[in-house]
Amino acid sequence: QVQLVESGGGLVQAGGSLRLSCAASGRTFSTYTMGWFRQAPGKEREFVGYISQSDGSTYSADSVKGRFTIYRDNAKNTVYLQMNSLKPEDTAVFYCAATTKTYLLTRTYVYDYWGQGTQVTVSS
Repeated sequence: QVQLVESGGGLVQAGGSLRLSCAASGRTFSTYTMGWFRQAPGKEREFVGYISQSDGSTYSADSVKGRFTIYRDNAKNTVYLQMNSLKPEDTAVFYCAATTKTYLLTRTYVYDYWGQGTQVTVSS
């Protein structure tokens, strides 16, 4: 199994940048696909992006494409979400998650492990 801990959230002005980290523990970290999700108050948890365990490819939601980048460092058992050009509508609790599944990777229910979340607030 995998244990996940997010960090790096905070308050930033619109147009600014923030990097989130997800530290993982487990014997087979590199075999998991890692996803990022976010949840704003009163809204359902939505997909942000993932990085594949099979080939390292990434896929992002249209709302963040071109602004957010996902990458991983297997030697450090850490996945990162680099967020640039932040907008007030990006404000949410951000979660990282892990799965051994290879399909439906934009859906919350395919992920087996979740971090505690980290708050990102973007002011205007």
